[in-house]
Amino acid sequence: MGCMVSRLAAKFAFFPPSPATYQVKKRDDGRLVAVSSSMPIPLADDSSLDVLLIDTKRGNKIVAFYLRNPYARLTLLYSHGNAADLGQLYDLFVQLKVNLRVNLMGYDYSGYGASTGKPSESNTYADIEAVYECLETEYGVSQEDLILYGQSVGSGPTLHLAAQLPRLRGVVLHSAILSGLRVLCHVKFTLCFDIYKFNHIDLVGA
Repeated sequence: MGCMVSRLAAKFAFFPPSPATYQVKKRDDGRLVAVSSSMPIPLADDSSLDVLLIDTKRGNKIVAFYLRNPYARLTLLYSHGNAADLGQLYDLFVQLKVNLRVNLMGYDYSGYGASTGKPSESNTYADIEAVYECLETEYGVSQEDLILYGQSVGSGPTLHLAAQLPRLRGVVLHSAILSGLRVLCHVKFTLCFDIYKFNHIDLVGA
């Protein structure tokens, strides 16, 4: 019963844009680019943007954008809210990169944008773990120089990763959810089948 209710709750928790607002293409030189779905042009012709395909431990390939800022000392790992994908967020990422003077990594959850798989709580955990591993191995980012940013549904994977990294520079939660059940029913408890058993209240000690 709990598993069936959890699957049903997941359908209400995740709303990936359909169709996706971008596609990922490979150029002749092997470099990946993100192309607008509405117009066959790159979202950006910018050498400071890396478009990545990252494998997760659950067998999905997720898309990530890494934006460099030559003046940055810190890196922001951005977990976006619902009903959005990287194609819609690119301009925001550029503004954050410039105004905050950070490098920025944003990614699409499984089933969002051009990422493979289906959206689920477990997949979002695997997604952010894979992105963090990429930041460590490919870009040399240490947790002391990393800020996690989670908006809405992105607050779940953000807190999941934060609980594993005791030396993080910081965590920002924007319109964070309590849990799926608490959002829908305004109850003061979390059941075993609740989607987003992220259970933020317990994790942050509030």
